[in-house]
Amino acid sequence: MYLYEAAALGAASLWALTGLLSAAPAQHLGAIAFNCTRMVLVTIMLCVWVMLTGGWNSIGSGHLTPLILSGFIGIFMGDTALFLTLNRMGPRRTAMLFALNAPMSAILGWLILDETLTAIQVLGIGLIFLGVLLAIRFGKRKSQLHKWESIKGPLWVGVVFGIAAALSQSIGSLIARPVMETGVDPVAASSIRVGVAALGLVLLTRLPFSWVKPAGNFTLPVVGIIAVSGLLGMGIGMTLILFALSGGEVGIIATLSATTPAVMLPMMWWRTKEFPALGAWAGAALVVAGSALLFVV
Repeated sequence: MYLYEAAALGAASLWALTGLLSAAPAQHLGAIAFNCTRMVLVTIMLCVWVMLTGGWNSIGSGHLTPLILSGFIGIFMGDTALFLTLNRMGPRRTAMLFALNAPMSAILGWLILDETLTAIQVLGIGLIFLGVLLAIRFGKRKSQLHKWESIKGPLWVGVVFGIAAALSQSIGSLIARPVMETGVDPVAASSIRVGVAALGLVLLTRLPFSWVKPAGNFTLPVVGIIAVSGLLGMGIGMTLILFALSGGEVGIIATLSATTPAVMLPMMWWRTKEFPALGAWAGAALVVAGSALLFVV
């Protein structure tokens, strides 16, 4: 009964894990080089899988344009903005900002797809926005010294990148929704979307600008972590989301996937040995509460 919702929650857990895995290599290589390497590796993995399973047969000519557009906006633009945010604000704040794709998707689904929003669901959307604001403003104690809790550069720049990532993800999901409802293979659809992003990033890294070039050297451990991160987050996580979109409402699926900040907190506690601030827990709790209001209605 709740198969699509479970898929969205599974994606949220994988994104929490990959957010932590990606922090070090993204800092080492820079956001653009990291994301380019990640997308190329994931494209190869997905295409091999689709060829072995025959998933290409489910893709028709009418599916290509929306999937290409969805990949360009949702993954090329969205993931690039996401890792720019990660390098500036750390995994916790990035996850909170990315959670805004849930209310954005619900509102876009209401405006464009004529999906219903009740008063309780509107309250849920408001709780998510409040939770994000609370976690950004009061989510760190002065005694927390881990580098993941530091902010590099102006706060507003990181917030703008985070909002851009969330909005791009919302629009990308909205564009993919009608295609997924036709029953196409989710892995095949993911491979097209990720492939578009990989091509765009490869072309971007060819430009004569220093900020698109690798900031550090490629090493086997770094590439290995990127491959694992890409497989879990993009390969499996995004495929789960596309599967969820094939049978669930955009707003509900996006909101459940936005529980990533709550899942990430105990992971960060274990990894950094620093107990997250009460503001971080309260913000994540509000995001989950808002998700529950959207889900149960």
